[in-house]
Amino acid sequence: MNPPVALTIAGTDSGGAAGTAADLATFAALGVHGACVITAVTAQDTTDVSDIHPIPVATLEAQLHAVFDDLPVAAVKTGMLGSAEAVELVARLCAGRPLVVDPVLVATSGAVLGGEDVRRAYLDHLLPVATVVTPNLDEARALLGHDGSPEELAVALAGVRGPTSGRAVIVTGGDPAATGECTDWLAEPGKPAVPISHPAVPTSNDHGTGCTYSSALAAHLARGAPLREAAEQAAAYVTRQLAISQSWTLGRGRGPIAHTIGGTR
Repeated sequence: MNPPVALTIAGTDSGGAAGTAADLATFAALGVHGACVITAVTAQDTTDVSDIHPIPVATLEAQLHAVFDDLPVAAVKTGMLGSAEAVELVARLCAGRPLVVDPVLVATSGAVLGGEDVRRAYLDHLLPVATVVTPNLDEARALLGHDGSPEELAVALAGVRGPTSGRAVIVTGGDPAATGECTDWLAEPGKPAVPISHPAVPTSNDHGTGCTYSSALAAHLARGAPLREAAEQAAAYVTRQLAISQSWTLGRGRGPIAHTIGGTR
C-alpha cells in the first residue's frame, strides 16, 4: 500500500536542524513519503545564518511542476520562502491543495529571513489560500504588525480574507513558566479560539522546532486526520522529540531538536 505523499517547500539548513532536513525527517518518522522543493540554500549552524543563496523563481517553479505532475501530493507545507516573488508563486501553484503555511520570517538564532515585502506577500497572497497557518508568537505579531495575546492574534489572523473559508491558524508556544505547559491556540474563521495544551520541555535544544511542528501537522493531515486531531498529534510529536534531545550537547548555540527515533540521549 502506498504511503501518503507530503511536499515541503523550504530552504536548506546545513546544520540539519531546520528547513527541509527537519521536514523530510519528520515526514519519514510519521510514515509519509516526503518530496521537497528547495527555495534557498543557506549556510547556517546553531548560532547564526551566515549566507543565503535564493533559488531562481523559474527553478522554483520547475521543481513544483516536477512534483505536482508526477506524485499524488496529499499535503503541502511551506517554510522559508525568502522573497515576495516566491511567496506569490507558491500561492498561485498551491491554491486549492491542503496547505500548511509556516510563515518563517526569523530563524531561531534571530537571523531575519524575510523583510517587509515578504510579510506583505504572505498577507496578500499565501495566507488567503492556506488551509492552516502555524506562526509562533513572534511571527504572528510580525505578520499583523501589532502586539496581542496568542489567542487574540490567532483569531485576527484567521480573519484574513481570501477565496477559501476554511483557513485556520495555530499560534504555537506561549509562556510555559507559570504552569509548566505550553498552549497553542487554534482559531478558525467565525469561531472562538481553542487552546491545545501540552507539556513544556525545558531545553535550549529547540532549533528546528517550528519546522518540525508544521511538517508533523502536514504529515497527519496527509494521513487523513481532522485538523484538531492533527494539531494535537503534532504537538505530542514535538514534545517527544524535544525530550529526546533535551540533554544533547550538539553545536555552540541553540542545539537541534531531535530527528532521531527512540530514546537516544
